[in-house]
Amino acid sequence: MTTKQAAISEAFLKMVTIMDELREQCPWDRKQTIHTLRPLSIEELYELADAITDSDWKGIKEELGDLFLHLLFYAKIGEEQGQFTLTEVLDGIAAKLIHRHPHIYGDVKVNNEEDVKRNWEQLKLKEGKKSILSGVPKSLPAVVKATRLQEKAKQIGFEWDTKEQVWEKVEEEMGELKESVSDGDPNKIQEEFGDLMFSLINYARFLQIDAENSLELTNKKFMTRFMGMEELAKAEGKKLEEMSLTEMDELWNRMKKIK
Repeated sequence: MTTKQAAISEAFLKMVTIMDELREQCPWDRKQTIHTLRPLSIEELYELADAITDSDWKGIKEELGDLFLHLLFYAKIGEEQGQFTLTEVLDGIAAKLIHRHPHIYGDVKVNNEEDVKRNWEQLKLKEGKKSILSGVPKSLPAVVKATRLQEKAKQIGFEWDTKEQVWEKVEEEMGELKESVSDGDPNKIQEEFGDLMFSLINYARFLQIDAENSLELTNKKFMTRFMGMEELAKAEGKKLEEMSLTEMDELWNRMKKIK
C-alpha cells in the first residue's frame, strides 16, 4: 500500500467510525431514516451541482464531503436493517466496474469512448435489463432525463449523423409549434413545445455542450442582471414595479454592458 492509499484508508475509516458514533450517540442522527434523509440528500446533490457550475473547487470539496456523509448514513441504516453492509456496497460496485470494463480487465478491444459506452449498455442488457433505456431515473429533472435518454438511444445507433440534420429537426419542430399555436389547442401546443425542447437538447449534445448547465448559466445571468436592475432603480429612487417596460429595458441594457 502506498502512502497515498494509506492516508485515504485512514481518512475513510475515520469517517466510518464517526458515522457509527453519531448514529449511537446523537439524538438527531439516531432518529433519521432513509426516507427522512432522501430530501436532504437531493439538496446536497444540488448544492454540489451549483458548485460545479460555478467551478467553485472549495465548494466542490465541501459538498463532496457532505455527500460522502450521506452515503455512509444510508449504508449504516442498511446494515442496521439487515439489508446490506458497507463492505457489500463497496464490493458490489467494484465487481460491477470490473465486469463492465472488459477492455481494462479483460481482452475486449475498444477504439474510443463511444465503444466503451456501447459495450457498457450491451452488458447491462445481458445482466437482465429489459430496455436500453432502463436505469434512467424517473425523478430526474426533465432536461437531464432527455439528455440521458438520447445518449442511451445513441448506443444502438438511433442517432442522427450530423448536427445539420438535428438542426433541420429543430426547425421542423419549431414550425409545428407555430402551427399548433395558430390552431389554439393547448394540449397540442404543450406537446409541440416539448418536442421542440427535446430537439434543442439533442442539438446541444451534437454541439457537445450540457443543455442543463447551459440553461442554469442563463438563469444565473438573468438573476445577476435583474438584481442589478433593482439596484440601479433603487439608486435613482425608483422601484421596478413603478417603471414602464421601456424604462426597465433601458436598465436591462445598462446591466448587459456591466455583466
